[in-house]
Amino acid sequence: MHPFDETTALDGAPGDPVRHGRTSDAYWTFIGPFGGASAATALRAVLEHPERAGDPLAVTVNFCAPIERGRFAVHVRRARANRSSQHWQVEFRQGDGEEPVLTASIVTAARRESWTHQPATAPALPQPGELPAFDNTRSLAWVAQYGFRFAEGALSIDQAAPEPPNSARSLFWLQDQQARDLDFLSLLAMSDAFFGRIFQVIGRIPPFGTVSMTTYFHAAADELAAHGSAPLAALADARVFHRSFCDQTAELYGRDGQLLATAVQIAYFRA
Repeated sequence: MHPFDETTALDGAPGDPVRHGRTSDAYWTFIGPFGGASAATALRAVLEHPERAGDPLAVTVNFCAPIERGRFAVHVRRARANRSSQHWQVEFRQGDGEEPVLTASIVTAARRESWTHQPATAPALPQPGELPAFDNTRSLAWVAQYGFRFAEGALSIDQAAPEPPNSARSLFWLQDQQARDLDFLSLLAMSDAFFGRIFQVIGRIPPFGTVSMTTYFHAAADELAAHGSAPLAALADARVFHRSFCDQTAELYGRDGQLLATAVQIAYFRA
């Protein structure tokens, strides 16, 4: 089994209102599991549910508290459904009081053939083989699970505080380090698989954590399956760092420049 599938696996029957997951050291970050893997675990609870219909359209995850190592309960329920969409609520609960440590709102929808127009264009990048592989072995565990090839904005934290601050923009190729065909779970995790923009902007790693992230999917399941395990073209950026919080944005493109997902986050920092 791929490490990502082990990390996002759930115990219990798919239709149970409460299932259980377990953290993985392979996708560990500063004080808890990698947020993208946790988000994908919440999405898996919905995708495996026998009442789920349609493909994921939007996933919002709120990180309420650090998820401690070990087992956690995953509560899932369908809040509302209509002819074209479903609205799901997911909570991770942990500890003696079973307090929520993560909440998620997930929308699935039927995608039908329609008029198509994509004003967004994929970033111009050299071919992956023309760019050096980022050294992912000397950082947090989750970083080693992904292959990065930067054309612009590679992370560097061994510099004095830059003045003016560095650009928050990064252009790079992104893929699972161990090959895995793309699906909604891995695409959701990859929408969080970019370094905190503030690390790059100030050239060091201050206390930092994502508070809330939303990913929008722009492709259907068959389109993701056709992508296979090829790298994604990724654009990550930020627009504001102000009074302890900052935003982060990401765009992920597949074959022929198709926009597969966009994401936005709000994160806490202390610097």
